[in-house]
Amino acid sequence: MAQRKRAAEEAEEFDNGGIEMNSEIITEENHSIRILLKDTDRASVNALRRTMIADTPKMAIHRIRFTQSTTEEDGVIWESVGPLPDEIVAHRLAMIPIPSEGEFYMPEECPNCADMVESQRGCPLCEIIYRCMVRGEPEGRAVKARDLEVLGDLKFSIPTEFEDITVTKLYTGQTIDFIARAIKGHGRDHVKWQPVVGITFYARQHAVLNDKKAAKVLWGLGLAIKEKDFGKNGRMEDISLVDQMKKDLLHVGPSTDYGRDFADAITLEDVPGEFILQYESDGSMNPRTIFEHASQILSARLNNISADLEEVL
Repeated sequence: MAQRKRAAEEAEEFDNGGIEMNSEIITEENHSIRILLKDTDRASVNALRRTMIADTPKMAIHRIRFTQSTTEEDGVIWESVGPLPDEIVAHRLAMIPIPSEGEFYMPEECPNCADMVESQRGCPLCEIIYRCMVRGEPEGRAVKARDLEVLGDLKFSIPTEFEDITVTKLYTGQTIDFIARAIKGHGRDHVKWQPVVGITFYARQHAVLNDKKAAKVLWGLGLAIKEKDFGKNGRMEDISLVDQMKKDLLHVGPSTDYGRDFADAITLEDVPGEFILQYESDGSMNPRTIFEHASQILSARLNNISADLEEVL
């Protein structure tokens, strides 16, 4: 169920990890979120965006061991074969959202595994293990994400909303049997470790009513925004109303029949130091959690740079 929360109600609860900017939630629905960032600049917001994409770690399937076998039962020969190569199956498994809210170490930082070679690393502190064993059927049996059985804490089972992701399809005589290991990684190394999608930001804007007479062209179309929405001062500051205003203005733009008469009756002005950041989570983490982690990572990195500069200078 979608949850819409006013920014003022969320401002005190939202942790921005110490970044020199104020942040407030505009809307939060399922895996998507819109955040208002204040007292900042475009470069800082873009640094935060890039940190979410490349440096905020999450869990993803990284290693898979396929079991090759051939058996005969009731006159039917069952082989570990299928319509897709193992490499394609592995890629599809890697893109399944794996619950990443738990506290896991990076393999190279794990207290139990850091001193081991990469191929031997793996323990409950740094990986999640899944088992899948499925046989085909005469009509075809789709192997789905729900067929991945977690070996360990059930809270790391594939989320219900992603259970229908199809991996491959098997028919009589075809089987698939594998052990999949999920570890934490960064999006800069592979997109499977990227926790956000469709991430973008833009300057917050206010709508200004400059010419009431010319604006009647827009009111006459009977669209969503009305003259009363501008208030007595002729300015519209509410974010949701301004977003709708942008859509309505498309009907009276320069390329329309009304463009000449409407002209600049209503204009949009950027609000200095304020930006709207919006993105979706891939489903592995709550979008708010992603923002908080990214803010902490970026803040720590900037603090390290400042410390290095002080030492040098």
